[in-house]
Amino acid sequence: MTELRKVHWRKRAGELGAAAAAGGAPVTYGLIALCCAVFLLSPLSGFSPVPGGADALLAAQAGYFERWGVIPSELMDGSAHAALTPLTALFVHGSWLHLLGNMLFLHVFGAMAEERMGRTEFTFFYVVCGYFALVAYAVVHSGSDQTLVGASGAISAVLGAFLCLFPRARVTSLFPFLFFLPLRFPAWIVLVFWFALQWLAAQGAGSGPGVAYLAHVAGFSGGFLYAWVRFRGTRVKAPATATEGESQP
Repeated sequence: MTELRKVHWRKRAGELGAAAAAGGAPVTYGLIALCCAVFLLSPLSGFSPVPGGADALLAAQAGYFERWGVIPSELMDGSAHAALTPLTALFVHGSWLHLLGNMLFLHVFGAMAEERMGRTEFTFFYVVCGYFALVAYAVVHSGSDQTLVGASGAISAVLGAFLCLFPRARVTSLFPFLFFLPLRFPAWIVLVFWFALQWLAAQGAGSGPGVAYLAHVAGFSGGFLYAWVRFRGTRVKAPATATEGESQP
C-alpha cells in the first residue's frame, strides 16, 4: 500500500506542475494582472500625471495610501471603511520593486497551490489569509498611524501552504550570501529558511515605516495551518515538478 501511494502522489505532483506550467492557474494569473493594473493606475506608477508638481504628487500618493491601505489605529476603532481596508490593501503596492517582488513569488508558488486546492478554494484561501495577516499586524500595532499596503501577507500564506503541500518540490533560489548563484533546494529548506528570516526580522521591527514582517509571519503560519488541516494525509510527498524563485519576496 505504501509503495502504491508514493507512486500515485509522484504522478499527481507531475500532473499539478504540468497543469500549472500550461497556464491552468487562472486565479493566480488574474491576481497578478489585477495587482499590476491597480498599480499602473495609481499615482505611484508615474503613468498617471498629477497636476501641481512634486508636492501635489506626494499629497496624492499619501491620500491614495490612506484611502486604500490599512491604518492600524483606525482599524481598531471599528469603522466600516477601515474594516474593508485589509481587502483593498491586498491589491495596493508602494513601489515597482514592491509590486514585482510580490508578483514573482505569487507566480512561482501560487500556480501549483491553486492547482492543488482548486480555483474557488484558492481564491477564498488567498483573500481570507491575506485579510488575517493584515489584521494580525494591526492588532499588535494597534496604536500605529502608519499605512500598511501590499499582498505580502496573502503571498506568505501561499508560501506556507506550498510548504505543507509540496515539501519536497525542488525550487531554484538565489541566495545573496552565495553570490546570487542559482541553486536548487527542496522547498522545505528554502521556505523554512525564509520563514526564519521573517521571524527574526519581526522581533526587531517596530510599527514605523518599513517591511511588515509580522504580517509575513502571520500569513505564512495561517497558510501552513490551513493546508495542514484541510489536506492532512494527502500531501505530495514525492518530488514535485521543479519551480523557480528567489529566496526573499
